[in-house]
Amino acid sequence: MTIRQRLLRAFYPVLMAVTKLAGKNRTILQNANGALPPQPLEELAFTTVTGAEQPLGAYRNRKILIVNTASDCGYTAQYTELQQLSEQYGDRVVVIAFPSNDFSQQEKGSNEDIARFCLGHYNVRFPLAAKSGVIRNRDQHPVYQWLTEPSRNGWNSQPPTWNFSKYIVNEDGILTHYFGPSVSPLDEQIVRALDA
Repeated sequence: MTIRQRLLRAFYPVLMAVTKLAGKNRTILQNANGALPPQPLEELAFTTVTGAEQPLGAYRNRKILIVNTASDCGYTAQYTELQQLSEQYGDRVVVIAFPSNDFSQQEKGSNEDIARFCLGHYNVRFPLAAKSGVIRNRDQHPVYQWLTEPSRNGWNSQPPTWNFSKYIVNEDGILTHYFGPSVSPLDEQIVRALDA
């Protein structure tokens, strides 16, 4: 872990407290009308950091929490909370991290570097996608196209606003929620959404 990464990890509780007080990066959106996706998410796949192809259909009948991540971000310590959430829910919820360098060059490492960092410093054992584009541009990963285009997911157009934006897809493949980066993975609103 670099000195910057150690400082960011130590600063994380302060960042979360300040953003909570300021209401910054705390957007929460919900599929209140139960809109169904025109395109099934389970038809898509992602490549893992180890180069394996992972179809999302393998997670049928489970909730999926999809998060865009970065190793050099003030929110990077959320990896600990994501791992805790993954352990807490076991087979009922799958957490999938999509490392991305889309926000201020905060994920410069290779897929091997990312895997080493996540396992070595945060004991991450949930699936890690290969480094991907998550914002709207020609490099946006198909999973993020699905998450951010109403013509695919049925209602949501909210792209990630920063690293550690979170999307929940339920057991039926319906996108139910978007949570901004400052909403902790262990926040009661995320837990309620996963328990629903």
